[in-house]
Amino acid sequence: DYKGQKLAEQIFQGIMLVSAVIGFVYGYVTEQFGWTVYIVMAGFGLSCLLTLPPWPMYRRNPLKWLPVQESGADDKKPADRKPKRHTKS
Repeated sequence: DYKGQKLAEQIFQGIMLVSAVIGFVYGYVTEQFGWTVYIVMAGFGLSCLLTLPPWPMYRRNPLKWLPVQESGADDKKPADRKPKRHTKS
């Protein structure tokens, strides 16, 4: 559902923002860029774990689909139709 997608996107962006800030500050203090990368990667992994699977919290508002309608306009088979010809220019 759309509300679940919005929630997943907000959680993903929030975790990425927090991990980026923490990683930057920790990397700056220790003067090690590698720690910044590791912390951001850990945040990415955590956010993927929380947002990619279809958890029940993302499926609270299911979409209501229209029922299937039988139509009589499609009586012709695709083989009965004339093929379109392209003009040479």
